[in-house]
Amino acid sequence: MAKEKRVGSLVPGDAFRKWLMDVLSEKINDRNCPIKVYKIKPSSHTVCRYEFPNQGFSVVAKFYAESIGWKKNYDPVHALEKEFNTLKRLENIIDIPRPLAINEDFHCALLTEYVDGISLYKCMQRDDGLYDKLTAIAGVQRRLHDQTRSDYRKDRVFAKFHRVLDQLGMDPLTRLKYNHLLGEWWYSPLLDRPFGCMVHGDANPMNYLFKNNKVIVLDLESSKKHAHFIHDLGLIAAELKHYFAIHRGDGNMAEPFIGHYLWRYSHNEPEFYAITRVLPFFMSLGFLRMARLNMAPEHKAYILREAIACLENGLCSQRTKYG
Repeated sequence: MAKEKRVGSLVPGDAFRKWLMDVLSEKINDRNCPIKVYKIKPSSHTVCRYEFPNQGFSVVAKFYAESIGWKKNYDPVHALEKEFNTLKRLENIIDIPRPLAINEDFHCALLTEYVDGISLYKCMQRDDGLYDKLTAIAGVQRRLHDQTRSDYRKDRVFAKFHRVLDQLGMDPLTRLKYNHLLGEWWYSPLLDRPFGCMVHGDANPMNYLFKNNKVIVLDLESSKKHAHFIHDLGLIAAELKHYFAIHRGDGNMAEPFIGHYLWRYSHNEPEFYAITRVLPFFMSLGFLRMARLNMAPEHKAYILREAIACLENGLCSQRTKYG
């Protein structure tokens, strides 16, 4: 769960402060006002909230040249520009923190509005209307997917899966098993699509906030074009099952919530059942993404068991259907 820590203040004469003042000039009544700085963790990069207490608002800066996660080998300028352009494109489709500016000179900073809301993760912890929250997220995801249609690149879907496997550094026999399973999925007709779309790419419970009956979508750095729409659904489903297994002691408790979420996303019954047949592939990817995080060995072992079981069970159901 994201936490903030006060790390200081920006004082007059600071170059970054001046840039903030220039960007926010219309909202600033007092250019000598105090600016409090809070660091937000966990995050893949350095992320700070800048509070203007006398002005009544905050902004957030994400510094792409300061990676603190597993991802190190990337071009920060390209990543910065990609997310900014994505945010500008999507701000008229879904509710997101409004993109304000970028600046390569300050460790590749992306500046956005700050939105204070309740995350899906907190709703899961509190049992706070989870069915309704999942209904709202399904609607937002459906809007994103339907309004960003493009050609579909199945090869990119599998390339992403293999990159995550590469990052986990599996032993050769385990990797060979995954390669075999992915080969079977590659030739499955279920993963073929007439068109693709943009997906969030990091659809985890911390990236969906609820505020004033709106769903605010955060952190689109991992968004992908030409993708399979079930990518996002599989990640949410994996997160739900993981949460109930680890924090409630029974992953099966997630099944009614997952079923409700998929039903609310679907336009009709045939689409619902088509989604459920493909879902295990992307749930497996969701579990493998979690396994990249630092965690206890027994926790990681559980996640890896779930990941491979999703691939195997999904193939078993296909063999039954297609003979």
